[in-house]
Amino acid sequence: MLTQTTEKYQEVLEFAETRYRQNPDWVTFFREVLGVDGAARKTFPTFDELTSFEQSDEFDKIQKLLVKLREKRPSADSESEPTRVITVRLPKSMHESLRTEAHDLRTSMNKLCISKLLQVIGEEMIPNERTSSGSPSSSSTPTIGLSNNHGSSHSAPLGLRPHQPQTAGVSSPYGQQLQPTSQGLPPFKPSQPRF
Repeated sequence: MLTQTTEKYQEVLEFAETRYRQNPDWVTFFREVLGVDGAARKTFPTFDELTSFEQSDEFDKIQKLLVKLREKRPSADSESEPTRVITVRLPKSMHESLRTEAHDLRTSMNKLCISKLLQVIGEEMIPNERTSSGSPSSSSTPTIGLSNNHGSSHSAPLGLRPHQPQTAGVSSPYGQQLQPTSQGLPPFKPSQPRF
């Protein structure tokens, strides 16, 4: 017998599968299913409820549907949703690691970073800003700005919950714009994040 929570998980999955069959672009699918005003957040309004859902098999199936849509239509129509640019400060060694990983996977750093942002990470994997010491900024730290093939930004509020601080590691949108390293190759299929 299904519990009430399991039934809710199934309802969100059924909504996602119905929406998937309508063949939307991946950004629209994300917005309507996993976005701030999407079905998942409406069904699971508290942090704990949403976190539990994100650990379910149903959530995993939704993530796989999202990957399939990214493969079908990697570039969402610009009219489907405005895009935003974020600039992330990170150590040179991490930047080099991302660049190498993107090259090895025959994808762009932009697609790789979006794939990583779509992954769910536990709260214990995020440093507490209140206990960190020193200034978070450094003039010698490389930045990553996300953009698509046409120079426009290609990002959404992925993986961030409204009640979480959104300023950590994000600066002005004037960072280095990254372009794909190759054309016409199969899109990257995301797995668990490496960091």
